[in-house]
Amino acid sequence: MSILSISLFLITIFVSVKSLPNAELPAFREAPAFRNGRECLKKTWPSSLNNLNHHDPSMIHIAMTLDATYLRGSVAGVLSVLQHAACPENIVFHFIATHRRADLRRTMTTTFPYLSFHLYHFNTDLVRGKISSSIRRALDQPLNYARIYLADLLPFTVRRIIYFDSDLIVVDDVAKLWNINLGAHVLGAPEYCHVNFTYYFNSRFWSSPVYGTSFTGRRACYFNTGVMVIDLRKWREGKYTEKLEYWMRVQKKNRIYELGSLPPFLLVFAGDVEGVGA
Repeated sequence: MSILSISLFLITIFVSVKSLPNAELPAFREAPAFRNGRECLKKTWPSSLNNLNHHDPSMIHIAMTLDATYLRGSVAGVLSVLQHAACPENIVFHFIATHRRADLRRTMTTTFPYLSFHLYHFNTDLVRGKISSSIRRALDQPLNYARIYLADLLPFTVRRIIYFDSDLIVVDDVAKLWNINLGAHVLGAPEYCHVNFTYYFNSRFWSSPVYGTSFTGRRACYFNTGVMVIDLRKWREGKYTEKLEYWMRVQKKNRIYELGSLPPFLLVFAGDVEGVGA
């Protein structure tokens, strides 16, 4: 599936803030009000989670993690989505955070007064004992694994979600990504089949008669888990959170890879992804 080159659609940025746990969060200027074009359907998405009792097909749902360290990147990412959207008032953000939620909510509210968003608590106990050390410390942070639990965190009335990493700038209308046809697939993402796939697992994995055949019969390709369109209904029905957790437990016991939350996604989905920008 090719809607446009992913390299033109998204730009990865690296913006972090080295701050103490209780340090002041960065201050941002108030963003302008982004309004819908005339062609946009009228939104009916409620402002309160307590009123989420219906599905609104006119709304686009985007999930991102939110924390103090990468807050500047997140704010830039949200702004880029709104700037390039034809129907910005029909976008709902679902932010996931572990700490300082009141401060983060205040920052997003004052920076984007007109933004429709909800903020969810990610309970780090969900991944306690399942995370193994990786080649980069940032990959070991519990919030890096929150994307595995989107189907549990978000209301059941959210049937599809776009997940963006917090270091992405969008340079086109996100509706193009939202409207891709997933077909029978659970998720869509940028695929890179020219990448050496063996790099993502160690020799213990490939030499194992049990694990080494995991990709047999699949045209397994690397895909970018920082940009995903997910059918949450299919995810829930297929119990994909449990399937990803299985490989996390295998990793904890046998150490078959070195790269954080990416390899479990490859083990479960590689070869069964709707390619975006391919």
